[in-house]
Amino acid sequence: MLNIGLMKTIYVVEDHDAIREGVVRYLEISGYKALGQSTLTEERKAIEAQLPDLIIQDVMLPDGDGFLYIKELKKRYPDLPVIFMTARSEESDRILGFELGADDYISKPFSPKELVLRVAALFRRLDKSGVQSDDLMSFSEGDNSLEIDNSQHRLTINGQEVTLTAAEWRIVTYLAQNEGKLISRAQILEKCFDYSFESYERVVDTHIKNIRAKLRPGEWIETVRGYGYRFSVRGQH
Repeated sequence: MLNIGLMKTIYVVEDHDAIREGVVRYLEISGYKALGQSTLTEERKAIEAQLPDLIIQDVMLPDGDGFLYIKELKKRYPDLPVIFMTARSEESDRILGFELGADDYISKPFSPKELVLRVAALFRRLDKSGVQSDDLMSFSEGDNSLEIDNSQHRLTINGQEVTLTAAEWRIVTYLAQNEGKLISRAQILEKCFDYSFESYERVVDTHIKNIRAKLRPGEWIETVRGYGYRFSVRGQH
């Protein structure tokens, strides 16, 4: 289980010594317990010993691809928060990172202060995710039913539990709590990710695509072209 209410443990996986040590030191100054690993092999051993509260993951490592590693890791720990930290700054790389379940993505070179601010924002979102105004929400569409139990952090479709990443959970619960209301991509970014950069709006589309695939059968989220999305039992796209 992830540490709650204790000093947060963060793994910084980066093969460049100066960058890794600098990030670890800055996180420690900011009140986190930060541990560095330079390879995927070291990261695997560390995770087997203790599951952290957050992984800050480089992509291009000497013994493998960080994207592929996180893809496999998320199958075991879908709720484990991940921030990709990489020189691969193309939009397609950023989209891929979010498709793999990342909670954030920061491109090198970056300011250590910016990284710490993103880490703090991520932990704020996670702390809020367990406190919802609607403990239990139920919806039906034809023969299909969807239930969101915030107290148990559990979503089911026709009685079958669906596994969502942390980011997907925030988006689904936010849309469901605003059932029938038109929600823009910018609103989703602001409420679910704490930032509103236009270049990140495609990230919302990527998450919605992944969520829809997981919530079938049933069309729960309607696209309003040119604006955003609406949670609706009559949703269509």
